[in-house]
Amino acid sequence: MSSALTARPSTATGNAPDNAPGTAGTAASTTAPGAEAAAGAPRGLLAVVLTATFMTALDFFVVNVAVPSVQADLGAGPAAVQWVIAGFSLALAAGLVTAGRLGDRYGRRRVFGLGLALFTLASAGCGLAPTAAALVGARVVQGLAAALMGPQVLAILRTAFSGAAQARAFARYGLTMGVGAVFGQLIGGLLIRADLFGLGWRSCFLINLPIGLAALALVRRCLPESRAPQRPGLDPVGVLLVTTALTALVLPLIQGPAQGWPLWTWLCLGGAVALLAGFVVHQHRTRTRATAPGSGSATAPDSGSGSGPAAPLVDTRLFRTRAFGAGLLAQLAFWLGQASFFLVLALYLQLGRGLDALGAGLVFTAIGLGYLLTSNATHRVAARLGGARTIAVGGLLMAVGLGLLALAVYGAPGGSVWWLTPGLFVDGLGMGLVIAPVTSVVLAGVEPQLVGSAAGVLATVQQVGGALGIALIGLLYYGGGDPAAAFGRSVTALAALELVLVGLVRLLPRKG
Repeated sequence: MSSALTARPSTATGNAPDNAPGTAGTAASTTAPGAEAAAGAPRGLLAVVLTATFMTALDFFVVNVAVPSVQADLGAGPAAVQWVIAGFSLALAAGLVTAGRLGDRYGRRRVFGLGLALFTLASAGCGLAPTAAALVGARVVQGLAAALMGPQVLAILRTAFSGAAQARAFARYGLTMGVGAVFGQLIGGLLIRADLFGLGWRSCFLINLPIGLAALALVRRCLPESRAPQRPGLDPVGVLLVTTALTALVLPLIQGPAQGWPLWTWLCLGGAVALLAGFVVHQHRTRTRATAPGSGSATAPDSGSGSGPAAPLVDTRLFRTRAFGAGLLAQLAFWLGQASFFLVLALYLQLGRGLDALGAGLVFTAIGLGYLLTSNATHRVAARLGGARTIAVGGLLMAVGLGLLALAVYGAPGGSVWWLTPGLFVDGLGMGLVIAPVTSVVLAGVEPQLVGSAAGVLATVQQVGGALGIALIGLLYYGGGDPAAAFGRSVTALAALELVLVGLVRLLPRKG
């Protein structure tokens, strides 16, 4: 299939079974993922991993709707409310790269199951929180749990499926992420309006309990265990460097806009650059030492006792693959626009047009309808056009949709809010054609032993891109003028960003 959506068939070593000792020789005798996909992946695999994906996406966005009720119920001040949102995002971004390595080493099913159990428990903590401080703590744990799950989902999809089956799996993944994001505000508004059992905002978190427990019960039955064929060491220095660097990067991006960019935010950003540079140097040196003659090699198997040979947390060989490097740039450009667009749209609808959370959520359904129409057929479109061209078409549609929004705002600033729906619908059509291919193109051609590391980097770029986009577009939105002018400036800039995405597509390989 001439499509970046379809990764190269994995070799047998990409999916070592749970009872394998981890040696290359043993792994070679296992069933190849391609053969497994041909025979059919375990029944229920997609349902389990995509349930976790949906819960994570939903909880990322639904909290925005719950904020006013949280303030009233818990007496939370502005700083506490900000950390209810920021704590989740910060913990998620900082933990993703390390979580990818944990899955490679200890088994993706095992780490995914741990993350799902922790996420469900933390959701209970959020829903039952007696104070704002307790809610913030539970949200941080939720973010860490989501970080444990995220890379495992991508790695499982990459190793359990191949060919057309893999394309369909990534299309479902994109659909799930988009539905959680687009409909998160509507679902939250409906839950709060329904006030189930008098729980109010708490139901936004407690609804995860029955869903999470049901998915957790199926993990061992439905998910095959897989890990890197050679189980690498954890690289504690690398873990410390990357976690500190990402915290120093994401924290000021989250807090800076609201606080007016005080000195500490700039010091953090400068420190993040230095720490990331140190991390890259450390990874290169670790890789060089591991592959030096007589070093024992980081690719040699170990007993799984935790005393394995040193290996880089992010293998620099990943960036030798054109699809990976160019795909990350496209991923960054796309996610720069997504979270920021949802934010400025919600602000405009509620502050500029006076809608409540439920009313704003209903307007969001215009994006959702467009998204649903295209996202479920993305794999078929990509099979015909190729993954790169599918991303380009999607990016162009999004630019057109955002342009229509700008025209509606500037042309009829006091008109009906429903004049926004054509632009939102076209934007949703484009989103549906981008999310799955721009995710899978990064993993196309990645060697099986590097899948976990690649998935961690990919998920981190998504989170960092979202935080950076909110910071940058937030500067435009709050740059002065009435809400209509602020929203018009923002969507015009976002339309230009989608054109940048279309330009980056030229760097992607035509075949995946």
